[in-house]
Amino acid sequence: MTEALKELGAQIEAKRPDCVIGWDVTFDELNVDVAPANIAGFVEFLKNDPTCKFSSLVDVTAVDYPERAKRFDVVYHFLSMYQNQRIRLRVSIREDEMVPSIVDVHPSANWFEREVFDMFGILFTGHPDLRRILTDYGFRGYPLRKDFPTTGYTEVRYDEAQKRVVYEPVSLVQEYRQFDFMSPWEGAEYILPGDEKEGAK
Repeated sequence: MTEALKELGAQIEAKRPDCVIGWDVTFDELNVDVAPANIAGFVEFLKNDPTCKFSSLVDVTAVDYPERAKRFDVVYHFLSMYQNQRIRLRVSIREDEMVPSIVDVHPSANWFEREVFDMFGILFTGHPDLRRILTDYGFRGYPLRKDFPTTGYTEVRYDEAQKRVVYEPVSLVQEYRQFDFMSPWEGAEYILPGDEKEGAK
């Protein structure tokens, strides 16, 4: 399988050197790094080329690397049912860069790209309806960025007196921020049933 994927990677690079920045086979999966401006045309090539036929879009997601200049990797997963192969495309972009939408090639990318926008704040040019899909209206921030606080910014609760949903800034009592990472079996001041037998030996 690995040899077939290496052969496929070499063929793709030879046919589309304008798009492929680099490629590798890791854990029996073909990974291709693609230039952001060429992603839509490259996806169309992968879909229609007879040696590829990656006609099924499985997922579009992203990964946040805040320490890098190109902070985000937009990651595409495709399946070729004809060749029984999978491919992963990676597009590295800066925080202020946009990625061309692939909705015209794969209409199923619509909601995937909306989710990436909602969770990471990455904009897709040419998307027909780029708006939040998982978070609430007026939500502030992008929850899957590494710098987003785990507590969030807003607390949502139903107020019985007002008979409506109320949005309030998050305010945690300080003791809830102190995490005890010790397991119940380490440093416990109490004796678990049966522990007294250990000391009797």
